[in-house]
Amino acid sequence: MSADQPNRAELDARARRGETVVPGGTGGRSLEAQEHLAAGRSRGGKTRREQLGTEGYQEMGRKGGLSTTDESGGERAGKEGISIDESKFRTRS
Repeated sequence: MSADQPNRAELDARARRGETVVPGGTGGRSLEAQEHLAAGRSRGGKTRREQLGTEGYQEMGRKGGLSTTDESGGERAGKEGISIDESKFRTRS
């Protein structure tokens, strides 16, 4: 490593101050987080939506909104007569 290149510790310190030190790592609060963001590993709900499809993802959201600490969203939907169309899900569990 040349003298004009910062080492990982310096880059991590700059990232923790809110600076983007890795191209495409915007929003990462550490050097490692920015590297993961740049590599596309941290995509959250986008990946799940791609797996289920847009309509399936929306149906999953309906189920989740109905869940309580006592029962799952599917159980509550069945009890209250709310239809959840699971045929829209691309994947099966």
